[in-house]
Amino acid sequence: MKAQRKALAVRSVLFLCGLISVCGPNVRAQTEESTKTWAATSIRGVSTEKPAAEWWNSFHDEELTRLIRRAVANNLDLRLAAARVDEARAARGVAKSAFYPSVGVTTSAERLRERVAAFNPGVNAPTFHPVELNNFQVGFDSAWEIDVFGRIRNEVKAASANVRSAEEDRRDVLVVLLGEVARSYADLRGFQLRLEIAEKNIRTQEDTVHLTQTRAAAGLATQLDVSRAVAELETTNAVVPSLRSAIAASIHRISVLLGQEPAALEKELETSAPVPVVPPEVPVGLPSDLLKRRPDVRRADDEIAGAAANVKAARADYFPRFTLLGSAGRQATQLHDLSLSLGNFFAAGPAISLPIFTGGRIRSNVAVQNARWKQTQILYQSTVLNSLEETENALVNYSQEQERRDRLQAAVSQNQTALELSRELYTSGLGDFLAVLDAQRQLYGNEDLLAQSQTAVTTNLIALYKALGGGWESFPQQ
Repeated sequence: MKAQRKALAVRSVLFLCGLISVCGPNVRAQTEESTKTWAATSIRGVSTEKPAAEWWNSFHDEELTRLIRRAVANNLDLRLAAARVDEARAARGVAKSAFYPSVGVTTSAERLRERVAAFNPGVNAPTFHPVELNNFQVGFDSAWEIDVFGRIRNEVKAASANVRSAEEDRRDVLVVLLGEVARSYADLRGFQLRLEIAEKNIRTQEDTVHLTQTRAAAGLATQLDVSRAVAELETTNAVVPSLRSAIAASIHRISVLLGQEPAALEKELETSAPVPVVPPEVPVGLPSDLLKRRPDVRRADDEIAGAAANVKAARADYFPRFTLLGSAGRQATQLHDLSLSLGNFFAAGPAISLPIFTGGRIRSNVAVQNARWKQTQILYQSTVLNSLEETENALVNYSQEQERRDRLQAAVSQNQTALELSRELYTSGLGDFLAVLDAQRQLYGNEDLLAQSQTAVTTNLIALYKALGGGWESFPQQ
């Protein structure tokens, strides 16, 4: 495995060097620098230390940890990927069996009827008499192909590469599953937070409606002010159904990811809890480490090895095949005579087969395998670039969303001050009621945006962890 990972790292470096040679001298220095660190020059809260395997523990959320453990144990997509690994291992066993001789037992029992010619003295023409007899036979047949030109050996290599590819595919499904469970959980807590904010603002707006009605009854406010306050209250109330629907959908999604019915986790998750808090610093490693860690890149590398082995196996069909054949057994006309040695027979010797004319089948098969090998090389390059792009985007999104969250926090603080001042001016008769409504509207809008941003910071970090390809190390296949 160490040799394979070393080969993967060498291939990644060679690929990046190929990109450098194509880019030209003007951008060569920039490309070389990008292989050492991430493209973003300033990423907030990120270090180049080795990423943690169990990244979900960095949120310090026990409920999230329990959900991830249960998802790994029960998710159907993951179980399907594990079954494909078993299939690939069994196929490798089929390929390996060609290394060894095949031995079989044959038995037969026949009743024969023949006409036998007899020549009698004094009779010119022969006479024919029917004869019936039994033929019992027991024997062993064996065949052993000598792998002179490596056909079987390369088929086994291709099968082994398919096993490794299936294992990496399972790990990739696992990485996606971990990220999906965590993201759905963060979305759930974010929707619950937004619902709490909406309900808090509804209570505040109800107080405002009550105050306005009281002042209108005393002649200190108009019915227009009351209508405006009621309209603002109903607008906020209209948001609640959509948030409740989003909460239910998130719970349903988590339940299905855990291999359960959609409503199975309603009682467990319906109680609100804080959005998972991001750690102060996130270790992300280096781009070169990413290529060794992501299962999809590792799978693409194994697919190259398997395709190369298939090319060699296809070329071996140009050469002769050497097979050792043998058979031995006994035959008799009576069943009890099988124990006698008089009916022993055996045959042994080599067999050589050489294709002379196949209508271009071998040449076409070699061309097919070569084309597939080239496809795996292109797929590997595409996978490397996509993995780097995904990680770079996640890094930028995470950094920028943190700045947006901080700005919104400052805005909410100022909105709260503005609302308090506007209410004081209105109750003292020095301010307009529109100022109170406008302050309430801005406060609720920014609080809702802040809740969305807090959730986005967490989900962007989860996307970053997913892009880094971690988590599969903690759940080896049983």
